[in-house]
Amino acid sequence: MDFFDFNFPIRIAMPTAWESHIYRQTVLIVLSIIFVSGAIIFFFRNRNYYFVQSWASIKSWLIAAPLMFIVMGLPEPWPLVFLTALAILGAKIFFQIMGMFHRSNFVMICYAGIIGLGICAWYDRLDVYNSMPMMVLGASCLVPLIRNSYKRMIQYMSLTLLAFIFLGWSFMHLGLILKFPNGVYQVMYLIILTEFCDNTNLAMGRYFGGWRMFPGINPRRTVGSFAVSVALTIFLAGSMRFLLPDGSDKYWLASGLVASLGGFVGDLVMTVVRRDAGMKTVGPFIIGRGDFLHRVDRLIFVAPIYYYVMTVIL
Repeated sequence: MDFFDFNFPIRIAMPTAWESHIYRQTVLIVLSIIFVSGAIIFFFRNRNYYFVQSWASIKSWLIAAPLMFIVMGLPEPWPLVFLTALAILGAKIFFQIMGMFHRSNFVMICYAGIIGLGICAWYDRLDVYNSMPMMVLGASCLVPLIRNSYKRMIQYMSLTLLAFIFLGWSFMHLGLILKFPNGVYQVMYLIILTEFCDNTNLAMGRYFGGWRMFPGINPRRTVGSFAVSVALTIFLAGSMRFLLPDGSDKYWLASGLVASLGGFVGDLVMTVVRRDAGMKTVGPFIIGRGDFLHRVDRLIFVAPIYYYVMTVIL
């Protein structure tokens, strides 16, 4: 197949996820958990730091979760368009944290690259998809020549490529997962598991202490809270395995481990980026805890690892 041969196919209208009783059942279960958890934590929201953070997170998801289910339940290609828009929003926040959002040439190259990844995911062109980082780097290298300037250009090119790798190439693996059997369910499965693991780790930090794993980066992450959050996430992965195309043990165990371990690394890496840049958040995510990048930083690592693990074992 030619490198640029995208074979624009005539696609038959696909049924929406809303037509599946499994999807509706999942929406009902997840929203019920969020609302019940919110009702309980509401009465303890001012008790200590951990409940304050948990309440802030639940407030976000009381709004974000219904919106996510509505969009992910739409027919193709809207779920993929939605993920591409989220990737661009994440890249925007990354550039704001790095203080180079005003460098519009580099920002637009990154956005164009992310849109290109969405198109590659739509047309199943993994070969072009994996070539996109080199294309973005090549385009970024032309900016100093066009602007006839060299000051801080190495820094701008490096940060543009880093933003594209994190928020583009890595995050958009969710778009590739959409092409898996029950792809929409698997994407929701990952989002639920990673968010659950993050909140559980935070909530358990008060009650399960022990050795602080990375005190110089995030002193709240202890061995005890980490172990409990991993165990509970794996338990949730097993409880929701009906969302996977194959509910046998190796699939949900792999999913739970990838969501908890990969998400843990993603959270720490983005914490390093934020702290080195000297900026903790860039505005709140709707009305909750942290900004939008806080909500997706775990998926940056979880999505590509999950994609390749499932490609091997499926």
